[in-house]
Amino acid sequence: MQTRACREKHPSTVIIPLYFCLLLYFTTTNASFIAHSPINVDRRRRAAMAEDPEPVSEADRWLSHARLIIPTALDRARSASGFPGRWRSIASKLEQLPPCLSNLSSHPFFSKNSLCREQLHSVCTTLDEAIKLADRCAGASIGKLQMQSDLDSLSCKLDINLRDCNQLIKTGVIGEAAVPISELLARLQIGDAEAKQIAMEELMETIREDEKSVIPALNRSNISSLVKLLTTTVPRLRERAVAVICMLAESRICENLLVSEGVLPPLIRVVESGTPAGKEKAVMALERLSMPADTARLIAGHGGILPLIDLCRSKDSVAQLAAAAALKNLSAIPEVRQRLADEGVVKVMIDILDGGAVQGSKVYAAECLQNLTSGNESLRRVVVSEGGIRSLLAYIDSPRPQESAIGAVRNLAGSVSVGVLISMGILPRLIIALREGSLGAQAAAAATICRISSSPEVKKKMGELGFVPLLVKLTEARMSAAREAAAQALASLISSAQNVREVKRDEKSVPNLVQLLDPSPLNAAKKYAVACLLALSSSSRCKKQMCSHGAIGYLMKLAEMDVPGAKKLLERLEKGKKLRRLFNRK
Repeated sequence: MQTRACREKHPSTVIIPLYFCLLLYFTTTNASFIAHSPINVDRRRRAAMAEDPEPVSEADRWLSHARLIIPTALDRARSASGFPGRWRSIASKLEQLPPCLSNLSSHPFFSKNSLCREQLHSVCTTLDEAIKLADRCAGASIGKLQMQSDLDSLSCKLDINLRDCNQLIKTGVIGEAAVPISELLARLQIGDAEAKQIAMEELMETIREDEKSVIPALNRSNISSLVKLLTTTVPRLRERAVAVICMLAESRICENLLVSEGVLPPLIRVVESGTPAGKEKAVMALERLSMPADTARLIAGHGGILPLIDLCRSKDSVAQLAAAAALKNLSAIPEVRQRLADEGVVKVMIDILDGGAVQGSKVYAAECLQNLTSGNESLRRVVVSEGGIRSLLAYIDSPRPQESAIGAVRNLAGSVSVGVLISMGILPRLIIALREGSLGAQAAAAATICRISSSPEVKKKMGELGFVPLLVKLTEARMSAAREAAAQALASLISSAQNVREVKRDEKSVPNLVQLLDPSPLNAAKKYAVACLLALSSSSRCKKQMCSHGAIGYLMKLAEMDVPGAKKLLERLEKGKKLRRLFNRK
């Protein structure tokens, strides 16, 4: 009742609250409409983007910073006091940076490549240094020599920055950022010496762990950058470069690329004047690379002979071994042999035979002497005059006689009298080689017998020492050269009546010699086998053996081929066969 009376007395109390309710409704509705209108939604989106923009790559941030400070650095360089020539040069290089950076940043993979990021960071560091140096240059307390040094250092850094930016663009490595090996190889071409050394060590480790993953990634540009590092003035970096090139040379996969990119001259210079570690790796690389004849000629042409000979005098067993091997490879080239001798290689090889650091060095020394004495009488005389025969014979006394030493002695047999060779003890050593040596050593020993068995006295002495059974056994060898040498040696010795009896006593002699009558063009022993069998044909027992092992069939073909003595031996065997048939009928 009181409320109703109040309403009747004050009607406005109802109107006022209703007004405020309507006002509140329209205000709220309008605010919501305004807030959700397309215009205001777009405004809020742009504001949110401004507060929280899309991520910007670190490379882009460094690029922006570089572009921001290049004008400052350029103004300071142009207005710097003192050393106007140096500052003009620096300003000129600063002017080249903007287009260079534009070319780099225009690459589609620019933002994703770590090499770009590192390169731009280096550029910004150099620009900051230029600004600070220009400010310091205005001070009176800076020493002239120190400032000159700092300006030269700054100029060098700018050169590196410009070169590396262009290198990244030129090599195309930016597009291969996802390939670790490609990026690692690219690091060999950019940055300062310290950065390249780190990259080189990583590359060496990668090659050791997985060589197959590195070799296919190498291209001409990578090889060229490695070769250039051989001439760096930083010893540690040069050593690392030599070590990597040695690894690549040993792989035998990219040796042609190494040679075509000019690796030989700097390797030879390292052998001449590098550190001990560098020399060792360089000569190991040259050893591998010198195996092809064409490369061996190039090494000689680039002045590699004398450094290799000097290294053979080294007490470093690894270096001496590799140098001796490289010289052995060079000595296989006939036109290089005289140059080797002129540089004193004969005396050095003989010294290695007498007291080399390791057994392997002696092997290569003997092979080198064998090559030098092959077909060159003047070089044979040099080896003889230097006492080479005695050293070679002493080397044959090693537990397993070496083929190369026996081959060298064989080459020298015509340059010294047989009497001298016998007095020096060649015959017992040849016996040991035939009995205990490798198949190659046995073949060389048999060939030497042919050279020195010229007189009846020597042939008789060889028979007495037991050469014949060893030579008969050698006619069974798998190696055709060994069979040929054995047959030739027997053909030489069998002119002695005593040696004929020795051959007849050996049950294998006739069957082995008949097998050597094979008319194949590849069988060079057939003419010596004919000579031996002809000497044995005076024995009816031997003739029966020849016939029973098929000699007549072989001889018919050899007679058609006009092999000396084949027709005569065939007639003897057929005559003997007819006589046996006649006696059998009676």
